[in-house]
Amino acid sequence: MTDNKYIDLENRDGIGILRLKNPPQNYLMKPEFISVETLQEWIENNGLKGLIIAGAGRHFSGGARLEDIFAMAEADASLEVEMENGKNLLLYIQHLNIPVVAAISGVCFGGGLEVALACHIRFCSENSLFAFPETNYGLMPGLGGTVSLGERLPLPESLKVILGGDMINAEEAISMKIIDSILKKKDPVEYAVDFLKKITEGRSLNIIHAVMQALKNARQMPAEEAMKEETRMFSELARLEARKRREV
Repeated sequence: MTDNKYIDLENRDGIGILRLKNPPQNYLMKPEFISVETLQEWIENNGLKGLIIAGAGRHFSGGARLEDIFAMAEADASLEVEMENGKNLLLYIQHLNIPVVAAISGVCFGGGLEVALACHIRFCSENSLFAFPETNYGLMPGLGGTVSLGERLPLPESLKVILGGDMINAEEAISMKIIDSILKKKDPVEYAVDFLKKITEGRSLNIIHAVMQALKNARQMPAEEAMKEETRMFSELARLEARKRREV
């Protein structure tokens, strides 16, 4: 499906698993670690009902390598273009109309944490560690991390994590609502597969897409508009189901 040697794609009975594959810490070689076109084609061609993003091996991702960032910074306009491409990819993931789970173990730093924050749900193992260490190297998060974390945390906690560059463990991350669940003695990927299969089993893509869109509308639209869209989508689903029952 892809000749990107730093990405592994697996279809597990309608649940997609995208593994970041650059061991040991699965550094992101580019902010756009997979093209939007490739990811979209894979999801649509396989009729995926859910997507899991994980790291190959012990770690989720250590983010970008400093030498790659500084090399791009010295190239004319290269860094800005690469960062915008990466942000477009994370926005695409964030706005997907299927549920997306980050299955985290080990380190989840910098750009890796920004990838995880773009997912709809985050599960992690007990040994997971989280950080935005960029300020220790004269940088700051650049793939939407300040926005994603700033939306979740009060300013003092955002400053501690981003400006302070503090490393936090799984217990601290769940108390800050950076992650949704700590999995004790369970493999995050296998747990995520079971979770997605359970909530999507017997559900058509039409229903999954409609529910995801309605939940996004609830966060992004005024309540009255979101209600109207909910009614429209409900009516479309009802007409589709009535047509199917008539044809049986």
